[in-house]
Amino acid sequence: MIERSHHDMGGLPAGKVERSEHDYAQWERRVDALMVLLSGIKGPKKLLTVDELRKNIEALGPEAYDKMSYYERWVTSITQSMIQRGVISTEELARKMVEVERRDG
Repeated sequence: MIERSHHDMGGLPAGKVERSEHDYAQWERRVDALMVLLSGIKGPKKLLTVDELRKNIEALGPEAYDKMSYYERWVTSITQSMIQRGVISTEELARKMVEVERRDG
């Protein structure tokens, strides 16, 4: 028997699905645009596949997965994919995060 991963809700009760449209926060729109650019839909180079996005989202632990919103999972997955591909290093990311904190803090 194959064991389900935490994210796999197929066929299980998961609560009510909200079917109404809603406005997206600016940061969510930016994450979506980043995915469009990195996946090569618009942009010169394909640096990320949908399969990589899904794989890294599915690799999140249950606590992290449940705590994060949809686009927070995307940001985490995109970051992991860029590190795995060698596009950025964890050191470069840490330096940039400190820079942004100082600027916005």
